[in-house]
Amino acid sequence: MKSHTFIAFDLGATSGRAIAGTLADGKITMEEISRFNNGIIPVGEHFHWNILGIYNILKNSLKTCAQEGKYQPESIGIDTWGVDFGLLAKDGSLLGEPYAYRDPHTNGMMEEYFKLVPREKVYDLTGIQFMQFNSLFQLFAMKRGGSSLLECAQDLLFLPDLLNYLFTGVKKAEFTIASTSQMLNPKTMTWAKELFDAFGAPISLMQEIVLPGTVVGPLTDAIAKETGIGKIPVVAVGAHDTASAIAAVPAEGNNWAYLSSGTWSLMGIETRKPLIDKETAAMNFTNEGGIEGTFRFLKNITGMWLLEQCRKDWEQEKYTYDQLDEWAMAEKPFQFFVDPDAPDFMNPESMVKAICDYCSRTGQKSPENAGQFVRCIYESLAMKYRYTMESLKRVSPHPVEKLHVIGGGSKNTWLCQLTANALGMPVVAGPAEGTAMGNLLVQAMALGHLESLADIRKVVRNSVETKTYLPQDTAEWDKAYGQFQGLNF
Repeated sequence: MKSHTFIAFDLGATSGRAIAGTLADGKITMEEISRFNNGIIPVGEHFHWNILGIYNILKNSLKTCAQEGKYQPESIGIDTWGVDFGLLAKDGSLLGEPYAYRDPHTNGMMEEYFKLVPREKVYDLTGIQFMQFNSLFQLFAMKRGGSSLLECAQDLLFLPDLLNYLFTGVKKAEFTIASTSQMLNPKTMTWAKELFDAFGAPISLMQEIVLPGTVVGPLTDAIAKETGIGKIPVVAVGAHDTASAIAAVPAEGNNWAYLSSGTWSLMGIETRKPLIDKETAAMNFTNEGGIEGTFRFLKNITGMWLLEQCRKDWEQEKYTYDQLDEWAMAEKPFQFFVDPDAPDFMNPESMVKAICDYCSRTGQKSPENAGQFVRCIYESLAMKYRYTMESLKRVSPHPVEKLHVIGGGSKNTWLCQLTANALGMPVVAGPAEGTAMGNLLVQAMALGHLESLADIRKVVRNSVETKTYLPQDTAEWDKAYGQFQGLNF
C-alpha cells in the first residue's frame, strides 16, 4: 500500500514542533523534525508574539526536509493556541506584532463591553465561556484605546490563519480557531455582526470561514523556491490545537467524554450542534468548533499548572516527577483539597504559599511536605473532574460511559487511576501526542486518503496503545467528594 507523508506544525505558547507523519497500511507513524522555544515578548508595557520569527523557523523546518530528502510531504498544516490575531494593511503587510493573550490591555474590558451588549446576549450569540483575553475583548480594547494599527487595518487573521496566509497569500478563517474568538455565531456559522456594531468595529475585517480539511492553497512560488520543498498545499487543519487533539481521540460511538490533559485540562463532549441555554451559561461551558462541523462542548480547568509552579518553588531540590509521585502515594489520602480554578492559583508569586493560604482560609490544615502537596493537587484535580463530569452529564444529549484522556497527562498513570476512582467510570489513556496526530490525519482527509472523522479515529486506534483504568475504592471517593464540595466554589 502506498504511503503518504505530511508535515504538522504544532505551536504552543512556550514551544513548537515540526512533526512528520506517514500514513500507511491504516496506521500513522510520527517523527519529530525540529523543536523550538516560543514565548511572549515584552515590549514596553505590552506583550507580543514574534510571529515573523515563528514563520522563519517554520520555513527553516521545510528547508531541512528538502535538504535531507528524508521526507516528501504532500502537504503541511498548522495549529496553535486560540484567540490571538494579527492585522494586515491594505497592501497585505503585517501591522505590528500580534498582542499576546496575557497582555494587560484587556483588563476590565469584559465589564466595559457588557455595558454595550449584556453578558447574557453575548453568550446567547456565541456560546463561548467568558475570559477577558477572548478575541472580542482584545479587539474592543484596541478600538477603545484608539489603536492606530486598527485604524489602518483591512484584515484580521487569527494566528494559524495568519501563518497560512504568509505561506500561501490566501486569507481564510478556519472554523475551529474562529470559534474561540467569541465573535462567531455557531448556530449560523457566521460572524456575529451585532457584536462588532456595538463598538464600531468593521465586520469587513473578518474572513470567509472554512471548515477544517479545506486546502487553503499551495505555497507561494517564492517560498517553494526558498525552501526547496516545492508547491505543496497548505491545509486548514483543526487550527485550534485542542480541535486537532480531539480529532485524535481513539473513540467509537457517542457515549464518551474527553479530557485533554496538560498545563490546562479541557473536559468535554463532542456534539453535532452547540448547547446554548441558561443552564450552560450558568455553568460557563464553551462551544468551540470541531472536525466535520462538530462542536467541542467543554470546560477549561486548571490542570498541571499547580504542580508545575510548585516545582519552581522546590527548584533548589530538583525533585523529579517520579519522586514526587512516590512520596505522594505514601501519604494519607483526602487530607487537603483545593479548587484548582480558584483565582488564588492564577499566577501567584509562590504556588506553595497560595495552596497553604487557601487551605487555611477554608478551615483545613495545610500540606507540610512535597508528597502532601502533590497528593492534594492530584486528588483535587480528580475531584474537579468529577464535578465537571456531573455538569456535563446533566446537559449531554447522550449518555457518558467512559472518559478518554489524551495529551501529556495521559502518561501520568497515578492521576489517571485517581480520575477513574473519582468519576466511578473507566478512563482510557492515550494518545499522548494527540494534537500532532490529529493535525496530520486531517491533512490526510483533506487530500482524499481518508474519508471521515470516523476513519481518522480508526487510524488512531490502529496506531497507538491505550491503557484502561477501572474505578477502585469508589465508596471512599464518594465520601470524600462531599468534603470537596464543602469548599463552596
